[in-house]
Amino acid sequence: MSIWVLLQGFGLGASMIIPIGAQNAYVLNQGIKRNHHLTTATICSVCDVLFISLGIFGGGALLASNEILLFTVTIGGILFLLFYGCMSLKSARQSTRPDKQHTQTIPRGRRAVILGALAVTVLNPHLYLDTVVILGSIGGQFEGSDRIAFAVGTILASFVWFYSLSVGAAKLAPTLSKPKVKAGIDIAVAAMMFFIAGHLITELWSNYVVK
Repeated sequence: MSIWVLLQGFGLGASMIIPIGAQNAYVLNQGIKRNHHLTTATICSVCDVLFISLGIFGGGALLASNEILLFTVTIGGILFLLFYGCMSLKSARQSTRPDKQHTQTIPRGRRAVILGALAVTVLNPHLYLDTVVILGSIGGQFEGSDRIAFAVGTILASFVWFYSLSVGAAKLAPTLSKPKVKAGIDIAVAAMMFFIAGHLITELWSNYVVK
């Protein structure tokens, strides 16, 4: 197993996984709340293992070549991103309301947290486009043990990133959970979600309408 190929996979994996906004926002929020945050990081990482492996070992080419499937995933993702963005704006507005600032939030149960982590992963089109299609096409160029090394590198990047984000948010929770800071984070998350959705809408327009 080539260490260089593994490091290459780690670097490329990080560059694809870190910008996936919905997952990061959810992991960050659960870390701030210290509400099953390690479970959240584990779910997101394990899902990445499945999708990265699927892409590198053959599934990426199938998804990229199936326009109907790719179109359906993208449409569903746009709707999800818009919904998530609106929910983040609602959360930001509530954070700055005086009557809500001292209200104790009831922690979500483990099952609800797990379902939420699965939703921000499976319903996120960037997961398919970045980890399955792009990483899959790059990883598919390697043969034998090098392909395995590339896959291991990208998977390690996922675990390192999500656990670092989760633990870091929990450590900084006293600061990040302040109403103004929390509202700022929610607004930034909403802006990211709307930006990604707009980018996907532009891509759909250029690929299916203008073409």
